Amino acid sequence: MKKILLIIILASISIYEAIQEQKSNNSNSDTLVKSSKEYGSHSDLQTAFKNKRSDFQIQDRGVVIKNLPDDVKGSRHQKFILKNKTGQTVLVAHNIDLAPRIDGLKKGDSVEFFGEYEWNPRGGVVHWTHDDPRGHHVAGWLKHNRKTYQ
Repeated sequence: MKKILLIIILASISIYEAIQEQKSNNSNSDTLVKSSKEYGSHSDLQTAFKNKRSDFQIQDRGVVIKNLPDDVKGSRHQKFILKNKTGQTVLVAHNIDLAPRIDGLKKGDSVEFFGEYEWNPRGGVVHWTHDDPRGHHVAGWLKHNRKTYQ
């Protein structure tokens, strides 16, 4: 009788651990799907800004309202501000050590983006608009004049 009880307890523990591992795997998978698909339109960018939400992938497009000097401290970044159709603005920080610069980018140009959004009081920042050389982050990109920068 003790052997049967021990077998039942061990089997129960194994089943419990398998269920917990599956829940963890599903949670991580859901997070990845949500991070790349949960937000993706002009109004979603506004919602993220209003809710002070960060650390998720977003796809949108906007018009360049200002080119900023490159950030040359550490990894170099091309920086510019976009305004989407709803009037929401966002700073794009595009790593030009890992991806090509958008040469000739000027005020009034349209740019589509897919990158990671980080909230700040000025509208937010989109970065990770390039491949991750280590393969740990969702690959982002910029599109300008039918060319993809990644």
